[in-house]
Amino acid sequence: MRLTATVLSALDARELADFYRRLLDWTVVQDEPGWVTLRPPDGGAGLSFQSEPDYVPPVWPASGGDQRMMAHLDIHVDDLAEASRRAEAVGARLADYQPQDDVRVYLDPSGHPFCLFT
Repeated sequence: MRLTATVLSALDARELADFYRRLLDWTVVQDEPGWVTLRPPDGGAGLSFQSEPDYVPPVWPASGGDQRMMAHLDIHVDDLAEASRRAEAVGARLADYQPQDDVRVYLDPSGHPFCLFT
């Protein structure tokens, strides 16, 4: 067995895939209606995106009856300040709640949390 991708749902798979393509500088290897797959240049597992017409963004941090995240991406960076600027430039939003000083939690355009860390 071999893990090939993590799949994120969104209202628009292409829009979310384009965000991560620009953030990570990965390549689109599959682009179909409602489904896009990205791969890193050095190989390994990629990210896939599927359109879900009833998609509800997660709330970070969740409480009570909020839609909870099912997973999040941890992205290692060499320079947290530079990576944060890049994330914001391509459309990420800094989450209101930041649980650690050496990690930045961002929300992608579909509301999925992801972490940048050194």
